[in-house]
Amino acid sequence: MDLDPDDVFRDDEDDLENEFFQERESTKEFVVYLIDASPKMFSTTCPGEDQRDETHFHIVVSCIAQSLKTQIINRSYDEVAICFFNTREKKNLQDSNGVFVYNVAEREDLDRPTARFIKEFDQMEESFQKVIGSQYGIVSGSRENSLYNALWVAQGLLRKGSAKTADKRILLFTNEDDPFGSIKGAVKSDMTRTTLQRAKDAQDLGISIELLPLSRPDEEFNISLFYADLIGVEGDDLALVLPSAGQKKGDDILGLLVLVLFSVPGLEDMKDQLRKRLFTKRIVRRISFIISNGLSIELNTYALIRPTVPGAITWLDSVTNCLLKTERSLICADTGALMREPPKRFQPYKNENIKFSTQELSEIKRVSNGHLRLLGFKPLSCLKDYHNLRPSTFVFPSDKVVFLPFTVLQILFCQSSCSSHLIKLITSTS
Repeated sequence: MDLDPDDVFRDDEDDLENEFFQERESTKEFVVYLIDASPKMFSTTCPGEDQRDETHFHIVVSCIAQSLKTQIINRSYDEVAICFFNTREKKNLQDSNGVFVYNVAEREDLDRPTARFIKEFDQMEESFQKVIGSQYGIVSGSRENSLYNALWVAQGLLRKGSAKTADKRILLFTNEDDPFGSIKGAVKSDMTRTTLQRAKDAQDLGISIELLPLSRPDEEFNISLFYADLIGVEGDDLALVLPSAGQKKGDDILGLLVLVLFSVPGLEDMKDQLRKRLFTKRIVRRISFIISNGLSIELNTYALIRPTVPGAITWLDSVTNCLLKTERSLICADTGALMREPPKRFQPYKNENIKFSTQELSEIKRVSNGHLRLLGFKPLSCLKDYHNLRPSTFVFPSDKVVFLPFTVLQILFCQSSCSSHLIKLITSTS
């Protein structure tokens, strides 16, 4: 197989454009919607789309149904589960009280959303009290802890798949900022401790817990009472991530990449914030940033703007409607025999064909082991418009693998955006 010199030394970065349009296993998301179904969710109201008062439970169900309708078109490979807690009836594999996993026939509890699932969930509010029921699962004089049970059930649902091939998240909807407020003494301390430990165990397994609180018109949701500890936000950092009442957080890029806690006064705001949670945390790739010899950090890259293209074609059997598996075989043009070994490429040189394997070609194109290397600082005037060869990619330090002090990170990334200096980077393929 003859070599094309332009193809041999073409940078692998040129193939990145196609990565944004392919459904890959590593970009799959497993999401569990954990919905508080206590009587308080049905009695508290706030303005809806038509300016009529709607219950918090109705707002949550409407927002999730709308997000599922969007997801089944844009991200059909993601898998979801819907779980209610503080319910009268129970339905879960752990047989825990006060937790009901909602599903339809011929579908696993954690699976891709189907048209039937979305349709029935959108209409389930009418029969909720009759079929599932609502009750307070955490009351004084009882050792039952429905929030603990809900986290345990959600963690069990997310055991499917590996944390390396899928992002696992729990989206918690509630309007109760102090779930153990009616309990006093040692019982309250014990329930709080065990619930926080259950949340920490889930996070240690790679499951992120995100809170979507609903505030009453006359009272703001106080996250510091309990949920700040549950989702792992320190008390001093609440002022940084919690905007003031009525302020819409998320317009800046940092607000889209970090866990943002907010007040949700109505249906439209909840839809907007839920949409941001579902579609703004796609990591394009992870790269290394080499600052000096022996000093590097891991970066996550995020695609800011990409054109919308039709989804990938799925081949189905015309009779059974099952997925078809595609296989490719190479046949020798001279003998017609089926080739058992992978083909090798060659380049004519001085009347001789120099053969290359795929691995050797990859090593030839490898410039260095790092993706980004800091060379120094240059004036911002050196940056020209024609240097932008493709849509911009936002680069942010990974919150999992960061070995630099915060002050060093702050200096580096603040200088990169100031008006007088610009970090000069060189890119290469690893």
